[in-house]
Amino acid sequence: MLKKAIIAILIVGAGIQLIPVPKNQSDELPETDFFQSVEAPLAIRNMVIASCYDCHSNNTDYPWYGRVRPLAWFLQKHIDEGKEELNFSSFREYSDRMKREKIRSMISQIRDGEMPLQEYLWMHPEAELNEKEKKKLIEFLNQINKDGTD
Repeated sequence: MLKKAIIAILIVGAGIQLIPVPKNQSDELPETDFFQSVEAPLAIRNMVIASCYDCHSNNTDYPWYGRVRPLAWFLQKHIDEGKEELNFSSFREYSDRMKREKIRSMISQIRDGEMPLQEYLWMHPEAELNEKEKKKLIEFLNQINKDGTD
């Protein structure tokens, strides 16, 4: 009985690998991207891309487990939810008011240690922001919010 159950689980596990998962990848930087609308020092740009873009843009750099179901489904759901909240790839499409709100939210979540998410950092330790980086990023975001984002 146990042998049949294990075989059934293996067959189902192999079978679900054939179910496609949509990929959140693009080869181009759209004109509506955040960094097309704001000038940022390279250090800030690299920080935001490393810590935010996988879940908050149209270009995710998928890890190895992004090809393994059911982990891929969980990952894609997480990316979809992140992009609903903030999508750097379509930032210029937001109204001016919405841009200011998004930037204020970014500042708050970075300051409070809510972003990047802890579960993301487990597998992507390079995305963790130290206190100095957080301060620089928050100063930059405050500056562009004061200056306007377009």
